[in-house]
Amino acid sequence: MDQGTRAVLSVARVVLEDLDLEVVLERVLESARELTGARYAALGVLDESRTELARFLTLGIDEATRQRIGPLPTGRGVLGELIQNPRPLRLPDVGRHPQSYGFPVGHPLMRSFLGVPIVAAGQPFGNLYLTEKQNAAEFDQDDEEAAVLLADFAGVAIDHARRYTRAEDQRVELQRTVGALDATIQIARALGGETDLEPILELVAKRGRALVSARALVIELQRSEELVVAAGAGELPLDLVGQRVGLGDTVASAALRAGETQRLADELNRRRFDQHGLGHLGLDANDGLVVPLIFRNQPYGVLVAVDQLDTGEFTAEHQRLLEAFAASAATAVATAQSASDERRHQRLAAAEAERTRWARELHDETLQSLANVRLMLAAAQRAGSSEAMSAANRQAISQLESDIANLRALITDLRPAALDQLGTEAAINALADRLRHAGLELDVSVDLAYEQGRTPARHTAELETAVYRIIQEALTNATKHGHARRAVVEVTEDESTVCLTVRDDGEGFDPNKQTDGLGLLGMRERAELLDGTVRIESAQGQGATITARLPVTRRGDKRPSDGLAFLDRHSHR
Repeated sequence: MDQGTRAVLSVARVVLEDLDLEVVLERVLESARELTGARYAALGVLDESRTELARFLTLGIDEATRQRIGPLPTGRGVLGELIQNPRPLRLPDVGRHPQSYGFPVGHPLMRSFLGVPIVAAGQPFGNLYLTEKQNAAEFDQDDEEAAVLLADFAGVAIDHARRYTRAEDQRVELQRTVGALDATIQIARALGGETDLEPILELVAKRGRALVSARALVIELQRSEELVVAAGAGELPLDLVGQRVGLGDTVASAALRAGETQRLADELNRRRFDQHGLGHLGLDANDGLVVPLIFRNQPYGVLVAVDQLDTGEFTAEHQRLLEAFAASAATAVATAQSASDERRHQRLAAAEAERTRWARELHDETLQSLANVRLMLAAAQRAGSSEAMSAANRQAISQLESDIANLRALITDLRPAALDQLGTEAAINALADRLRHAGLELDVSVDLAYEQGRTPARHTAELETAVYRIIQEALTNATKHGHARRAVVEVTEDESTVCLTVRDDGEGFDPNKQTDGLGLLGMRERAELLDGTVRIESAQGQGATITARLPVTRRGDKRPSDGLAFLDRHSHR
């Protein structure tokens, strides 16, 4: 084996020992220069059509010179000759070749030229170009043979590197797919043993974040005309969960309207994120994906993943994985919400049934018994002669009359007969009369379609009960806790919504402070089960305003979907 062949094999070993394609190409250039004594070396990689160069790598030209030369060649002139006729080309002066276009301004002087094709897996891959033979006027036959042999080894190395890269990509793809499947299985298992929404959301947030290696992932659930930050994982502001974001012109609303993923890299979406979305709540991001949660064509909210930790940006593959995961997550959220809504339905229905039972028992048994006692004492007073007996009877009768009045009021509070028999307006007016007798100055304005004769159908029992109970609870809070002296109740209805407002001049409170026992959670539960909202405005010393908006449903209509109801555990008092 001669010395030249040993040199070729030596450099070939260097080329073949790495499986990274970019490293292989760099070593091919270095080895070609070393074998042939060329001052400059370049490697052109063909595009998919194999008619032009998609890439052009160089060795021997510094960065300043490369900048002066301008755009890299695409395969015209002598370089194009090798593309059209892939066989070795050796020239003493490249500028004299018929296909030569000359050199651009700033290009180094090049005369001697040697070009050989590179074939990988039986297909043209590109060409190896060598210029300016050092210590000789031109490249000789030995240089050509060495370059051809190196190109053969390079083709093998390139094929191996590409195969390895594809295998590695497939391995990563398989790993991601397994990760997505595992995350989906975890959610399915959680659904099998857990229907409480909060732990489901926490699991979805953690698994989704890990799936795409995001710095943070947030789940926003749709609730009427706003989104509630329901859960999150990763680097988040401490008070982010529980915050509300109006739909408006946000990137989340764009995802829900289109039913498609939105990227924060898009300039418009970036502005929406910064001004109106989570950026407004303190969650910064350089890149992100906003994926809608949709189940049976019903939007439930969005997953927001920000800042990919591995590569710095989310790829199309990350987007595909998160979209597939979001489909499972939406099923989990819908199932958990449905179970939660059903439990609340049952709890509220049981409470109303219990109120009705107590009202009936108090009326039929306790109240009747007290009335009988009163009659007996009255008879004893008429028959007796003792002044002391008369005085005791009078006192007992007075006490019984007071107890009977209190019991009548309790019965009415438990389940007002007017609500079932006459409708919402009559029940509200009866409630107002009782509170006026208790000393509250109260103005009431009720404009409901059924009561005003604009429609022949009453509201559903659920809606009538919700309107009455929200007003009752708001007025109870105003008098019992706020010590209000005056309040205003307004109830209006249009084609789609019943709107009720209760304002008082009481002591007020901090609506963001969690306080048990004031009934605000019950108000929200009743509204949310009807896909409605309750807004609470108050401050210490400034009274309170309770505003509820409830979708109109009439007896005989289908009840609206409970799917968007979401129990806000973070902002009730």
